[in-house]
Amino acid sequence: MEPPADPRARRLFGGSARALGDLAASPFRADRDRIVASPFFARLNGVTQVVSPGGSGLLVHNRLTHSLKVAQVARAIAERLTADGRHRDLLEKLGGCDPDVVEAAALAHDLGHPPFGHLGERVLDRLARQRLGLTDGFEGNAQSYRIVTSTEIRGAATTGLDLTAAVRAALLKYPWTRLDHPDPHPRLLDPPPRGATPPPDDPGSGSSKFGAYRTEIGDLRQAREPFVGRIPDWQQTPEASIMDTADDIAYAIHDVEDFYRVGVLQQGAVAAELMAWQRESGHLRAITDAALAAAARRPGSAIERLRRQLHRKDAWIADDEAFAAAVEHVREELVEGLLAMPFDGSIEAEQYVARFSARWTTRFVDAITVVEQPAVRSGHVLLAPAQWHEVQVLKFVHHRFVLARPDLALHQRGQARLLGTLVEALLEWLLDPEEESRLPRRLHDLVELAEAELHPRTPDRIGKARGRAIVDFVAQLTDGQAVAMLDALSGRSGALWTDAFVL
Repeated sequence: MEPPADPRARRLFGGSARALGDLAASPFRADRDRIVASPFFARLNGVTQVVSPGGSGLLVHNRLTHSLKVAQVARAIAERLTADGRHRDLLEKLGGCDPDVVEAAALAHDLGHPPFGHLGERVLDRLARQRLGLTDGFEGNAQSYRIVTSTEIRGAATTGLDLTAAVRAALLKYPWTRLDHPDPHPRLLDPPPRGATPPPDDPGSGSSKFGAYRTEIGDLRQAREPFVGRIPDWQQTPEASIMDTADDIAYAIHDVEDFYRVGVLQQGAVAAELMAWQRESGHLRAITDAALAAAARRPGSAIERLRRQLHRKDAWIADDEAFAAAVEHVREELVEGLLAMPFDGSIEAEQYVARFSARWTTRFVDAITVVEQPAVRSGHVLLAPAQWHEVQVLKFVHHRFVLARPDLALHQRGQARLLGTLVEALLEWLLDPEEESRLPRRLHDLVELAEAELHPRTPDRIGKARGRAIVDFVAQLTDGQAVAMLDALSGRSGALWTDAFVL
């Protein structure tokens, strides 16, 4: 097979375009096949999206089903845009848009998510920086990139999945490192891109979100090389922008769907919030931030805080008329539509949910456009203003009526404590000289890999390699494996041989 003409199809390790024996496959389809065949992809079936399926007693999305739906939406967007001559020429000018690239990136975008979803991500980042001395800490997007380039072994000749430059570039939702690439770093822009702002409790730690650790800088540069001169070095490729937008759409729709099924989203509570704001929006807009905070429990105040937040963060698109129209549309579709019929598991109820999801997905996909000069906090591919506001309101419903619940906080605090204890137990095991020969083989391999990545004169090179190996090891576990491994390390499990599956 001749090397692909498209420079975006160049692979880092020089591998062929073969996938599952199909010599005729495009290199981008080969990437998709490699991702789906990866054990890291299968692992996502056991990783929390928001709540553990076992905890809900009902079928809710996990990271695998979420990734599949993101891929479905992303491909639909890419196919629609490339079929439209108005957008196709601009996309080519910006670096190209291939539906196979978009689908592959969407399938791989969550490979690095640790046990217990975003909670696990925050806990591992804190532990990595404060306990293990890793300046880069932990970030789920950077971990996904690390998996496809470093820690996922696909054969003796390659490290990583040996993906094309285009797919690796499309994975870079945040195409920068935490602190120092590119130069000047995007967190120093005014305003900075979405995700580049440091966390408010640790302004010196670098960007809150980033796409690669420093160990993968060389790979990031190689993946982005075909886009040099077409887009700014901190801007997403068009294909990454599609993947990111599809992720937002899927998240906004199926989280509402999940918690309607579970019975957490109640019509009365959601109606009270939205309708109170509609009745009193004039008064709520007029009061000070301090007065609004003092009335935090008053219906309507939470969504007014959202309106103000959108103006502070996204003045480039925030619009009061579009916001009010979005609240009304969500009220009609969600409060008077989906939530008006309590979910009872019947065929009729399932059909009702399916129609709700399909209607919203079609509405959002049809509202996608491409712009040549996007705002700093946007990508080249984005939703029309009306639908952008609707996504924000749907996400608000999820945050306000699910993530803010004390019962969810109770479980998450326990999960955070579990991860902290597991990291400490693994560190203690790794530091025990008498146990070196009995370390989990995977952990031993990860230490060697991390050590090889570091410069020989790196201060405390061995300590940093051990820290990164522990983070890589824990991040690859499912929720159930993390629980089972801590039980074994704590002496609570009596299932000697069956515990070995986590090692």
